[in-house]
Amino acid sequence: MSTLNFEELATLSPFELKDVLMKSASSNRERSMLNAGRGNPNFLATVPRHGFFQFGLFAMTEAERSFIYMPEGVGGFPHRDGIEARFEIFTQTHANTEGIDFLKSSVSYVRDQLGLDAGDFIYEMCEAILGCNYPVPDRMLKLTEEVVAHYIHREMVGTYPFLGRFDMYAVEGGTAAMTYLFNSLRENGLLNPGDTIALGMPIFTPYIEIPELNDYKLHVVTVDAPPENNWQFTKKELDKLLDPKVKAFFLVNPSNPPSVRISNETLEYIAEIVKKRPELILLTDDVYGTFADDFVSLFAMCPQNTILVYSFSKYFGATGWRMGVVATHEDNVFDKLIAKLPAAKLKELDERYGSITTEPRKLKFIDRLVADSRTVALNHTAGLSTPVQAQMALFSLFALMDEPEAYKKAMKRIVRRRKIALYKEMGLPVPHDPDSIDYYHLLDWETIAGQLYGKEFVDAMLKQFKPNEFLLRLAEETGVVLLPGRGFGTTHPSGRVSLANLNEVDYSRIGAAVHKLGTHYYEQYMAAKGGKKPAAAAAAKAPAKTATKKAAAPKSKK
Repeated sequence: MSTLNFEELATLSPFELKDVLMKSASSNRERSMLNAGRGNPNFLATVPRHGFFQFGLFAMTEAERSFIYMPEGVGGFPHRDGIEARFEIFTQTHANTEGIDFLKSSVSYVRDQLGLDAGDFIYEMCEAILGCNYPVPDRMLKLTEEVVAHYIHREMVGTYPFLGRFDMYAVEGGTAAMTYLFNSLRENGLLNPGDTIALGMPIFTPYIEIPELNDYKLHVVTVDAPPENNWQFTKKELDKLLDPKVKAFFLVNPSNPPSVRISNETLEYIAEIVKKRPELILLTDDVYGTFADDFVSLFAMCPQNTILVYSFSKYFGATGWRMGVVATHEDNVFDKLIAKLPAAKLKELDERYGSITTEPRKLKFIDRLVADSRTVALNHTAGLSTPVQAQMALFSLFALMDEPEAYKKAMKRIVRRRKIALYKEMGLPVPHDPDSIDYYHLLDWETIAGQLYGKEFVDAMLKQFKPNEFLLRLAEETGVVLLPGRGFGTTHPSGRVSLANLNEVDYSRIGAAVHKLGTHYYEQYMAAKGGKKPAAAAAAKAPAKTATKKAAAPKSKK
């Protein structure tokens, strides 16, 4: 019998609850734990990593050209003169080594397709990989920003019409981006305690928790994307953004945990709202966008109003690199809103940033973000680790040069096969949504139980179950760890399963465990009723076969 206190555990963040579930799941030494709770992928991009390490070896040969007379292992900075020729000799000498062809192609692409100076790029990469100098510029290395900007444009904007350029700040992953942005929005008077923001729900849990902290004390309006509408925002919900009290709208696209991209139709409706609310601040966290088909970011449709957050962690299997970017358009509403602040606030900001510029009122919001991330006084040592920026550039080039999108197709194939394995063992047809990316998947207990055992059982279950009870029993009795959907702002009791971090056979086991536990509850329910089966459940007695054809997605409700 479990000793877990469901009421107390209901207050925990899903990521803190995960630790409780893992402890419970690992309590039985005779079985292995299957942790599908966290979204760390078990796949990664190998080619750009080979390139990184080979570039590192070349950078070492450059460093060792100096101080040769010293036997103590002392090197110096690379020299720009002649570096392109020396790089060509290095690649010819190591022609049959993994990663060398990728590096040769990368330098060619930078020169021939992006129009950048190849020698300057090689020199910047050498210094970056050696980590021998401060990040200069501190916001992002110059040519690295050019390269990554092309990648972001391809993946987040695509062929959508987009005028002007955008600035980027290289940060320590998406979590650092969130931390810095909330802080800078507050410091620069764009969001103040008592202000109202809107959150597109469901959403990554920290977006729910951060506004409640004493640091911010923001009021939150939820804009719901219900499962009945294929996880798309309805017009009625989006119309909440027309309220002038709502200063900002934060969303994750594709969503976390449903993993559904916002349809172009919905994005266009948001853009229409922005035309009516030209000072509305938008923040879109698009870390999973690279897993979607024909993805278009809100940043593409409303560039002047939107802050884009992107992380390389999931798509390239690089969570340990702590690698992401924040992007803002060169002509943006944030700079304009700061310029319109009351005189007293502007004077306060002049004093805040006066130590780093003689013209603080001309300082862009994104450069304020950099300074704030280092408490302003340490702005001169700001910037993401340069070796991380070098790997970021190589990841970007790897994707840019993959015109057939072979890597992207492989990533999609991996996660979608795992979803099929999951549903096969649950005895249910695989749900299909053309906007779903399947990095995560929400197992809606109400829907699953209804399909297997009927509505009467579902109604009884919803009245009887305590918060997260099914997840806790699942961990305790089968060793399977999932996260609670309600911790991400969903309205239905559900479990988030990551389709990224286990092998295909493991998802078969998870499906079987869910089915087994559900059957156990159903048998208890039937025993309490004296064995009489509800009419709906009788038809569901035999598990359904996995669907072999894609079912047509229900029409969106608007």
